[in-house]
Amino acid sequence: MEFSLTQFARRALLALALTAPLAATSPVGSVTAPQWQRARITALPAGAKGLYQGYLPTLACPSTGNCVAAGTYNNRASLPEGLVLTEVSGRWQAPRTITPPRGAASVAATTPTGLACSSVGNCVVVGTYQVASGDTQSFVVDEVNGVWSAATRVTLPSNALGKGQSAQLRAVACPRNGDCSAVGTYFTNATNPVLVGFAINEVNGTWGTPQILAAPANANANPFPTVTQVACSAPGDCSAIGSYVDDANVQHAIIFSERAGRWSTGQPVSVPADASLYAHATLSALGCAPAGPCTAVGTYYDHRGATQVFATSNAHGVWSAGLPVAMPTNAATNPKAFFYGYQDIACATATTCSAGGQYRAGNGLYEGFIADEVNGVWRRASELALPGGATAAGKNGGVVALSCVSAGNCRAGAAYLDAAGRYQGLVVSQVNGRWGTGSEIVLPGGATTVGVAGGVYALICHQDNRCTATGSYLAGGATYEGFSVTTN
Repeated sequence: MEFSLTQFARRALLALALTAPLAATSPVGSVTAPQWQRARITALPAGAKGLYQGYLPTLACPSTGNCVAAGTYNNRASLPEGLVLTEVSGRWQAPRTITPPRGAASVAATTPTGLACSSVGNCVVVGTYQVASGDTQSFVVDEVNGVWSAATRVTLPSNALGKGQSAQLRAVACPRNGDCSAVGTYFTNATNPVLVGFAINEVNGTWGTPQILAAPANANANPFPTVTQVACSAPGDCSAIGSYVDDANVQHAIIFSERAGRWSTGQPVSVPADASLYAHATLSALGCAPAGPCTAVGTYYDHRGATQVFATSNAHGVWSAGLPVAMPTNAATNPKAFFYGYQDIACATATTCSAGGQYRAGNGLYEGFIADEVNGVWRRASELALPGGATAAGKNGGVVALSCVSAGNCRAGAAYLDAAGRYQGLVVSQVNGRWGTGSEIVLPGGATTVGVAGGVYALICHQDNRCTATGSYLAGGATYEGFSVTTN
């Protein structure tokens, strides 16, 4: 069976759950811009022929120097297999191939889509794989006290379609060791199969019975839901975001809420007042303050049909109406705002967040943007400042990952086009509320580009101002390798 990720799907696969608690706020002025080291190649299993299409999307770092990353690589037969990389006390260990569940196809194409760690040595990877019948199913892999298990197939609700199934677990969050929540979609066994959202919880180390994520009463007969990210404030108390289609064929942003282990019917999020009647709204990224409320960002069509950004926040269990987030002053009439759906938002406090993505400028070029929420108010987004000689962010560039160490002190990972028209990886720092100019990542082995499929996929910073970023780069020909890069 052919298995392929297009460039859009590879970059826009809404896979990444929030992977580690963000650091607590520190006093303004106590943080300085970090200095980034030269990137290092991440080792792959023996005989590997690079990362599959540059796919290394997930990263979790429960503490400084202790991280886990997951993706997909090409084995010695050039077939895709799932991969887990583990860093212990600053040293990356031997890579581990994910063993697919029993009954997997000979080419299982095991693809991690979400990763979360509750503490060092206690993590969960979720994703998809192919079974012998050709169907797509979901898997979970647990690490307990530093020991990884084989992958196990995720049980679907009783109304799940049999042959022809395409189940997709997209994200996972683990607020405590052995207590996690994962979300995704599957097809029902109706005469005309319907796509439905579902969630599955792990309690005390055991994955339980899946729960259907019910769409609102006005949902289309086939609501075509997306369920893309999940975050938890405590075990059994989580939120998941995405979209659904109503009975008038209008797409709405939606939030599912879990309380005491039970998921309620999804609640539509109202869009800003300038929205089109066919707003095509969706929520793409979810960020939570340390032990505090969460904020989600997404896109919608305004009354002119332009794609704009909006945000919604949770206060006392209630999600606010969607608030518009203005694009940079040089944005085109239709900025075509876009979130990659990995780590597009980070929140240092309940009312202080940063979000980033891509937009089209008035000159027709695509650039990166970063928008800051300060004291509960979203400011106009600013254009990502690129190094000298850069031409633009490009259609495959812009901001992909953010992490905040305190209010006004954040880091962003991105990609851009250099003077030669080659994509490069980029890291940029916000210090005391001001975003600086990005610095190009120095790639391993003299490599000259991250390629159209590479760049920074994930970035995590800690209270000590030390950060780790992971991604992929073009090592030669069509071969992609993974990299990690840290601050001094």
